[in-house]
Amino acid sequence: MKAKILVVDDEPDALELIEYNLRSAGYQVFTASNGNCALELARRHLPDLLVLDLMLPEISGIEVCKTLRRNPDTADVPILMLTAKAEEIDRIIGLEVGADDYVTKPFSPRELILRIKNILRRGGQGDEKKPAVIKILDLVIDPERHEVIYNDLKIILTATEFKLLYILAARQGRIQSRERLLEDVWEYEADVYIRTVDTHMRRLRKKLGNAAVYIETVRGVGYRFIES
Repeated sequence: MKAKILVVDDEPDALELIEYNLRSAGYQVFTASNGNCALELARRHLPDLLVLDLMLPEISGIEVCKTLRRNPDTADVPILMLTAKAEEIDRIIGLEVGADDYVTKPFSPRELILRIKNILRRGGQGDEKKPAVIKILDLVIDPERHEVIYNDLKIILTATEFKLLYILAARQGRIQSRERLLEDVWEYEADVYIRTVDTHMRRLRKKLGNAAVYIETVRGVGYRFIES
């Protein structure tokens, strides 16, 4: 079954370019040119991924992202933020409110599609064999169901947050540098995106609540999953 992608951009040329390339790559595509329409289509179609422009009329991309993350039906839908703003603070804000990744304009359609494929693989949309379930005390991480259970309560994570947690748990006791996590989760080379790891880690810990004690910060190096 084709993955469903919702593309949101108020620039007609950009919207047409993205839609054409995604359809050519085999995806089912829906489009919106403003925040209100984006929210309506997201609720109606429950896409597998959103490509979301930051600067939108009526409702900004940031507010769209926040609204989707508050809705249980769309809370775990991956979001790729697309923005003309190149400043790092804008990228960090997008990640803080729930985006999984970002691409800045002008962009390469090939790069955009590669990023989308990477994100969908994190959420189990690829054909790769599912890794094993991890059980540590009261924490269960099930990649087949894309599900995290702690003390019998389900924790809703995005595809990126889930992969980050799974990698840390699978390598329990071993320190994972930010550079290593960047390469293994986002498939980036270690470069200016390094703060992406810390931003997602803050989000992950907040969602884990008391289970966040399993993740230890190793100052100046990275992170380690420990059995508390």
